[in-house]
This record gives sequence, C-alpha cells and structure tokens, in this order.
Amino acid sequence: MTIRQCKILVVDDEPSQRKMLKANLSLDGYQVFEAEDGQEAISRVADEYYDLILMDNRMSNIDGIEALREIKKISPGIPVIIMTAYASVETAVEALQSGAHDYLTKPLDIEELRIKVQQSLEFWRLKEENILQKRRIENLFDASQIVGRSQKMRRVLETVAMVAPTEATVLILGESGTGKELIANALHQGSSRTDKRFIKINCAALPETLLESELFGHERGAFTGAVGRRPGRFELADGGSIFLDEIGEMTPSTQAKLLRVLQEREIEPLGSTKTTKVDIRVLSATNKDLKEEVKRGVFREDLFYRLNVVPIVVPPLRERKEDIPLLIEHFLKIYNEKNGRLLKGFHPRTLDAMMRYSWPGNIRELENVVERAVILTRDEYVSLPELPEPIAQAVGEPLPWKVREGIRPGMTIREMERELILVTLEHNDGNRTRSAAELGITRRTLQNKLKEYEIEHHSSDSHLD
Repeated sequence: MTIRQCKILVVDDEPSQRKMLKANLSLDGYQVFEAEDGQEAISRVADEYYDLILMDNRMSNIDGIEALREIKKISPGIPVIIMTAYASVETAVEALQSGAHDYLTKPLDIEELRIKVQQSLEFWRLKEENILQKRRIENLFDASQIVGRSQKMRRVLETVAMVAPTEATVLILGESGTGKELIANALHQGSSRTDKRFIKINCAALPETLLESELFGHERGAFTGAVGRRPGRFELADGGSIFLDEIGEMTPSTQAKLLRVLQEREIEPLGSTKTTKVDIRVLSATNKDLKEEVKRGVFREDLFYRLNVVPIVVPPLRERKEDIPLLIEHFLKIYNEKNGRLLKGFHPRTLDAMMRYSWPGNIRELENVVERAVILTRDEYVSLPELPEPIAQAVGEPLPWKVREGIRPGMTIREMERELILVTLEHNDGNRTRSAAELGITRRTLQNKLKEYEIEHHSSDSHLD
C-alpha cells in the first residue's frame, strides 16, 4: 500500500479544522475525505473502507469516543487517532480502551500529526501483513507450538512455508534446545506426505551397530540376537518423511550408507544382499557446524551437500529476546493446566532478569524454569526467589529515582510528558537531537515543548538551535 493509495477520513465538527487537516495531509499525498460529526463518520465507514480515521473527541450529536466504538463494530481493523483538547489521563485511557490506536492533543502540532499518521498506517500495514502471513502458514501446518513474533522467527516460518510443500531435503541447524524438532514437524505437516508416516530417530542416542539396524533394518541371523527380520526406519517411513536428529553424531560408515539412500533412494538391510526401493523425504538436524566437521574430516563432504539442499537456521533465544514474554505466557498456560495452578504471571523485576539472562539452554531451559516457578510459587505472581540463582542475578539496577518518584498515579498526560522529557534530556546529557530521536518527535517539536512546559535545560547541541 503506497501513500497515495491511503484514504484518510477526517472527522471534526469545525469546518476550518477539517480544511486545515485536509490541506496538510493532502500535501503528503493522502486521499482525504471529510465527515462533520460522529454519525456521518459511522455512515461513511459502513459504506466505504478507509485506511485511517482522524477524529475529534468533542463533537455535537455523537462524540468521538462513542463514534469510535460504533466504527470498531463495523470495521475493527481501521486505525483511529482521536484528537482532544482535554489531555487528561482519563480521556487518553478511555480512547485507547475503546480501540483508538493513538491520540493527539489540540492545538495540533502539524509535524507530530504527520509522524503519528505515518506511524499508524505503517503499524497497521505490518499487522495486516503478519496476519496474512500467519494465515498462509496456518493453512500449511499447525504453527501453534512454534511461539515467536521476532523478525528472525518470522523469517524461519516464511522459509518453512515456502519449503514445506516441496520434496526438498532440509537441514535444520541450531543450538540445542532451540526447537529444531518443531520445525521438522511443521515441514512434514505442510507437505503432501502429511497423511503418511513421520518417523524420527536420534542418531546420538544409539551406538553405531544398533543405529544401522534401526535405520536400515536387518535379516534373521544378521548378528547375535537377530532372531527374525526387522524393517528399519527408512522402510517404515516409505511414502512419508524421516527426521534424523543429531546427524552430526553419525559415524563415517553409517554416513556412507545414508549417502546411498539419498542418491539411489534404496536401502540394503543388514545381512541381506538385496536392495529395497524407498520413497521418503529426509529431514535432518544438528547443533554442530557441519562445515567445520567436513574440514576436520569427520563428516563426509558429499553427504553434507546432499543434506544441505535447503538449510534452515533456528536462532538461539538470546537473539530473539522479544519472544521471551510470549514463550513465558505459552509455558505458563501449559504448566498451570498440568499442575492445577492459577499463576497470573511474573513480577516486572523477575521478567527483567529473564530478559537479561543469556539462556544457554535456549527454549528448553526457559520451559524448565517456568515449570519450576509454577510448582514452587505460592503467590499469584512469580518473584525473583523462585528463579534459579544465575537467572535471578541477571536482574538490572532499579530505575532511576526521578523516573520512579517523578511519574505517579493521578498525573495528567501533560505532567507525565513533561517528566519524560526531563528524564530523556538528563539521560542524553542535554543533547536535544538525540533526545528528540528517542522520544520519536522532531527536534523542533521538542524545542516547542520545552518552551510550553517552561523547561530550562542546558543543551549540549545548542549550536544547532
């Protein structure tokens, strides 16, 4: 959706205000339409779709909040920005609780208006793209067990969605505990073989002789204890998929036999001179760097290239920390139900420690920590003492005194904004350019707010004033 395709509905009972907004937004290339009150806005939304609504709160007939609630019933996906001259906490909270995406205070700062309009349109565009992508993925496989909205995990799922319907051999790479088996499950579910068998085997769990027997099967008398013919995992997976976990642990002799399976699509059971054709899709995983293993001479280069047709790298948890709260919520629900508990969540300081911790055991370690917390916690919320000591020690320093004491319940948005500006300036040693960037406003807007709030603060970049 380009800017020129965006349709904005301006709702205000003051004609001069509508004219001013239309003039400024039209300069940015938006298609701007007008409604003189809340009732007209509701009627327009019922007849036509808009990409964004900019609506005044105080209007005759139906006010902005009431109109917002009705509009959300008709089209829940439309982002709405409420404009109000009454910048109180109650007004802002009521607008946001009613479904507004953001709000602006009058008199309007045109630069702030332009930024918030652009941010709102971009936010909802990305949200719609994510919803469409999620639906496309869900049509292929059940991704409910793969928790994550981080950019890296979205890329992984996008790759899975593209590769799953094909017959490509996939090598899943990643540290232990990152969820490689879940990716293998998704690849099988999204394939045309989903109604056939999906056979899994851990190559590190069995010694070489047993692993070969498990993979390729054996005939009666092939070795001591082989009292009858037994089909191997490849034969059992015929028509379906096979997942070879920890493939980097496979011995050279077994690697040679696996290479033949991949090249010829046939197996030779132990103790047999006959080969059997198999129709399988091979998925494998390892926490090792197979390229380094090839250089060391412990992993066959030709096998590596056969396995590595499509590599999928699952990121470690330390590289997708924005997913930690989602994973905690996911595991909390599971272990609450499993243990008959009703824990509501984690204290902020506890969550802070978990966000700072490096998680060497990745998702598996996080899951164990949540399970332990559910079992040991007797309060409604998990506190630091319920965490293992290495994680509890990762908690950060308390917030600065000015932030903790300066912002308090009962303050107006105006008072909170003034305090936030002061803290941000202090954090940046008075540098207004950096402070404006952190606050998401222009430097000129920051200067105007400093004058408005009568804030005298030394500027380390005052030569730019």
